[in-house]
Amino acid sequence: MTSVHVITHENRALYEESIEQFYRLRHRVFVEERGWNDLRRPDGLEIDSYDNEHATYLLAIDAGRVVGGQRLYPTLLPHMISEVFPHLAGRGVPQASHVLEWTRYFVVKERRTGRTDCRLLAAMQEFCLEEGISEVTAVVEMWWLPRWQQAGFKVRPLGLPHLIEGQPCVAAAIGISEASLHHVRNLAGLRGASLVRKGTLSPLTERLPHVAA
Repeated sequence: MTSVHVITHENRALYEESIEQFYRLRHRVFVEERGWNDLRRPDGLEIDSYDNEHATYLLAIDAGRVVGGQRLYPTLLPHMISEVFPHLAGRGVPQASHVLEWTRYFVVKERRTGRTDCRLLAAMQEFCLEEGISEVTAVVEMWWLPRWQQAGFKVRPLGLPHLIEGQPCVAAAIGISEASLHHVRNLAGLRGASLVRKGTLSPLTERLPHVAA
């Protein structure tokens, strides 16, 4: 049975093997499959500067094997849109304690036609609802937009599309709501909570960095 596990720096020691699987799968998906060659590393691990103590990972794990994952990161800190892709956010970069950046989402190839995708999307909505998050931001290829619409997500573009690695991409904000969670659960016939929390995890508000105004 696939479950989605919440992993932060507080309980990471329980998931070191799973985190390494996540990094290796990211390299396979984003570098080898999608051709993002700037991310290529000789050790086969796709790791960047946002894989630090402020990151929260939601990993889909089945019998000890990672089959999908995603990363959430505080927008109060320098993050991918603010530092790498500000030109995609012509309408402004949302930065608040109730807004997270959503990156490195994937499902392994052999699970892309099953429930794992919806399980991960539901887990993101569920986690954010529990933690008082109202919106997540992301930079994605344009083909994500109809996919999110099908999942019942409310999306607003932050700017115009630009080509990245030969693909038209857009920065967008995705609303967090009970309605979206309910819709994506129904889409895949999921019942009840999706998240597993092991160890002692403090509320996200207590873990957010304090940034001077």
